[in-house]
Amino acid sequence: MKINVTMPFDRTDAPDEFVRPEAVAEVGAVLDRTGFNAALVTDHPCPTGRWLEAGGHHAQDPFVMLSLIAAHTKRVRLQTGILVLPYRNPFITARSIATLDVFSGGRVTLSVGAGYLKGEYKALGADFDSRNDIMDEYILAMKAAWTSEEFTFKGTGYEALGNRIVPLPLQKPHPPIYIGGNSKRAIRRAVELADGWVPFPNTASMAQYTRTPAMETLDDLAARISFAREHAAAIGRREPFDICYSLVSQGSGALDPHAAAERIAALRELGVTWLTVGFPAATRGEYVAAMQQFSREVVG
Repeated sequence: MKINVTMPFDRTDAPDEFVRPEAVAEVGAVLDRTGFNAALVTDHPCPTGRWLEAGGHHAQDPFVMLSLIAAHTKRVRLQTGILVLPYRNPFITARSIATLDVFSGGRVTLSVGAGYLKGEYKALGADFDSRNDIMDEYILAMKAAWTSEEFTFKGTGYEALGNRIVPLPLQKPHPPIYIGGNSKRAIRRAVELADGWVPFPNTASMAQYTRTPAMETLDDLAARISFAREHAAAIGRREPFDICYSLVSQGSGALDPHAAAERIAALRELGVTWLTVGFPAATRGEYVAAMQQFSREVVG
């Protein structure tokens, strides 16, 4: 079971502890010498104040943060979790990912989603109502850019007529792509266009805001995994299909090692192959200590 760690660098409530270059160096060093698989960073370039005051969070630029982490690590993978793909021109994203993959030695994993913050979409001039169609299109556009030294692609409001993004990513045919979201459309997209799926715990009360179905129990997750397998069989997919899920339920704190081991076993039995963890901590020292303890007692 691969275990990814959500980075704490969005903690603007404690900037002296977490929003400093030395924080990246310290956390990165621990990540690299432990058994964790990837460093995850999220994506909210311009969230609304209303959302932030209702429990949302700030986010640093994902490509800048992953580049900083890459500079302080040699082994750990660099993962967006989740990049809101329709926010940016797909070739801008393709260039950023290609550059990061080359200069990190081929360590990028791209987790993407359609997003749900209408106010952020409006601030960025992106089309909220068409975001799902745009998602599918942008994935195809990026693949075109990554798999040919000169590519053509006609999209919604943009067109490549023999353009080049060089150097291409080190990973072939391109860095792995994972699709976030609990909806059946997101699952179909993951099965048809990507290497894996990233569902997330979501209460019924939160579903109206996150605009994706609730996922409150392991039974909910199991039902969606069954749907993914059925769709894969229906389209004849034979490639491996990863599933990345949160170790803890939405709103809950860290698990003790025994409870974590039990939940990992239950998720593995369902077919989950990757897990995401975070560590509640008031200081950088507490965060690093929690990472080290989890690595010793759970990761092994």
